[in-house]
Amino acid sequence: MASVLDIKPNVVETQVAASFDPYGRLLRMLMPSLRGVVVHDGYSNLLWASDEWDLSDEPELIDDAIANALSDTAEFAGIARTIDADRVVYSFAVRGEHVELLGIVSLVVRLSGTQIEPRPLQTIRQLVQPALECLRREMALRAKLGSSERDLNVKERDLELMVEISSNQAAASEADEFSQILKTGLDRMGCALAALWVPDKNISVSMTRSGAPMAPEALKRAQHHLTAWMQMQQRTIVINHISKVATDVAAPYKILACPIRHTSERVMGVLALFNPPSAQDFDVQQTRVAEMLAKRSTNIIQAQYDTSTGLMTRQAFERHSSGVLAAAAPAGCHVILYLDIDRLHVINETFGMHVGDDVIVSVADRMAKTLPPEALSARISGDRLAALIPNSSMESAAAIAEQIRAAAEGIVPRAGQGAFEVSVSLGVAPIGRSDNPLAHALATAEIACKAAKDRGRNRVEIFQDSDQSIIRRHTDILVIGKLREALDSDGFRLDAQPILPLRGNYGRPRFELLIRMLGERGEMIPPGKFLSSAERYQLMPTIDRWVVHRACELLGEHSASVGEEFARFAINLSGQSLQDESFLGFVIDELKTSGVPAGVLCFELTETATIGNLEKAQVFMRTLQELGCQFALDDFGTGVSSLAYLKDLSVNYIKIDGSFVRDAVTNARSESMIKAIAQLAKVMCMETIAEYVETDVLRVRMADLGVDYGQGFAMGKAQRLEDLLQELAFYEATVSNWGTPDSTEAVVSER
Repeated sequence: MASVLDIKPNVVETQVAASFDPYGRLLRMLMPSLRGVVVHDGYSNLLWASDEWDLSDEPELIDDAIANALSDTAEFAGIARTIDADRVVYSFAVRGEHVELLGIVSLVVRLSGTQIEPRPLQTIRQLVQPALECLRREMALRAKLGSSERDLNVKERDLELMVEISSNQAAASEADEFSQILKTGLDRMGCALAALWVPDKNISVSMTRSGAPMAPEALKRAQHHLTAWMQMQQRTIVINHISKVATDVAAPYKILACPIRHTSERVMGVLALFNPPSAQDFDVQQTRVAEMLAKRSTNIIQAQYDTSTGLMTRQAFERHSSGVLAAAAPAGCHVILYLDIDRLHVINETFGMHVGDDVIVSVADRMAKTLPPEALSARISGDRLAALIPNSSMESAAAIAEQIRAAAEGIVPRAGQGAFEVSVSLGVAPIGRSDNPLAHALATAEIACKAAKDRGRNRVEIFQDSDQSIIRRHTDILVIGKLREALDSDGFRLDAQPILPLRGNYGRPRFELLIRMLGERGEMIPPGKFLSSAERYQLMPTIDRWVVHRACELLGEHSASVGEEFARFAINLSGQSLQDESFLGFVIDELKTSGVPAGVLCFELTETATIGNLEKAQVFMRTLQELGCQFALDDFGTGVSSLAYLKDLSVNYIKIDGSFVRDAVTNARSESMIKAIAQLAKVMCMETIAEYVETDVLRVRMADLGVDYGQGFAMGKAQRLEDLLQELAFYEATVSNWGTPDSTEAVVSER
């Protein structure tokens, strides 16, 4: 035992030190990251400390803990204090039977590896609670006796038991933890049978000392009656006197049963120990041991299961699933379900987070009741749930997923919560053979779930390699790593595409800045290959910052030739950047630092992103327009509320979506739409830009329809921004001739 626990006493009085040393060892077993233990009495006097950790240099910490414990006897849970960069101290109050303060126990923990933030106080408290309870009993007894001389036999047996439980479970897998607890109970007390039942968690474990199993019917009958008794009594039950004739209710066993409690204190299960009538009666010591085993079982359940939903945590789900996958080859395949609650953020924002939490719990309950008994289910994160259905075909799993979807759709808000509809999207994927089959299956099931959202939500999708939208999701996952590398290594470049006047000597040249990612061999990767992944994984603000910084940097170097009265450069911004509270300040700082005239820049916002963030977009545009910047509304005409919101947006340019421009020559409706937009823009003192002007026919037609500018191959191809800035003199020299067809073609031929 000493080789496992290296905490040693640092107090002169050896008898006192010896009495606390087992607690230090137990605490270290329960919490491997522990580096020291310090015990003070209720008057801040040092009672005991492990080597080199007496906290004598931090007296105020103990004083604060004592002061808080004395002032708040009911609610004080402890104090967590960061001492330096890698040392955190957790201090807990130890109280007697009458809530009097017996002392303070401080745990010194070092942060190491990837852990940079201390663990929550309540997490640590729950982890070491069994040892703190033993310490409480020890200090209460010392206070009563008023002396360090007392009998430690009972306490040492408790400590040895706790250390034995911790040691056994440290060596056992998660699937064997409950079996180890039952085995410890059988070995310690010589019982004939031990059983643990938690119906809510689908936990039913039993073990006999002789190896002969208890009759299934008798075991089931005992489970039913003991669970009912426990829920009525709400306390430990000891039955030493039984009827001579066994009945359905009174089985021929002496019984010691302890409750397994939920965090809300309700009884959710029972730990039971059985002995034949000829055995000795269960005594007080055995009762205390059983209660400690029940408490340990409760702690395991609380660690493995989400408090709100009752489903497994992701970590427990992965451990138990690995055990299922490691078992013998199944008759059928294993299947993963991945569930995401639709538009939960709308419910949270409209009715409150507590209502959203109720929805999550209700959906989890529907899913748990629909899944087959052998399935494993978990709350992966937030509003996302998952399940493993063993030995199932994809068709059967998809049918179960559809039942879950229908059950969730039937959820009705409780009285007073408002009126809203609940729906879920589910993805179904098989678990195949790979280096990490569970992780791969979860990823593919998530991809299918997101495809269900893309296709309208409230539906079930099965992962299929031939499905292009699902393949795109899978590609996004593969691209995200390369994208992060490019951001870290500055692996991008900016190109500039001309936006030129369509009619006569009208307006000045404009250029749209386009980002390109560079591959491993320096090849150019177009935006369509990586922007989808960037948007999905919330990297667009980072990319937008790179574009703004690089554009200001290059334009600042050529500020003399750029000139505020000549060219203008357009920068695309995403809706995610509009949501970023610090992005506006970043843009202003870049303008000031680079020295670029604000009038040189025009920011393009898509219609969808702008209307989706209308209030923030208005503030963003108004602030930068006051500095001299201009704004363009991109992809105009594709949104559902274009005209309704246009009056609220102070934009300078409207970019007509390319889907209208491409078929304007052959589609009368598209032509009418373009003409209407051009006329509306003139009334509102805005200019129009036609995207995808790829041919001379389209260029002429756009001019006839009243569009001011054109962008596309017929106007000019994109080139490196650095090269363009070297040629600005060329553009300035030909600005007066842009209106003629010959000169436009000359510009194109130069490229």
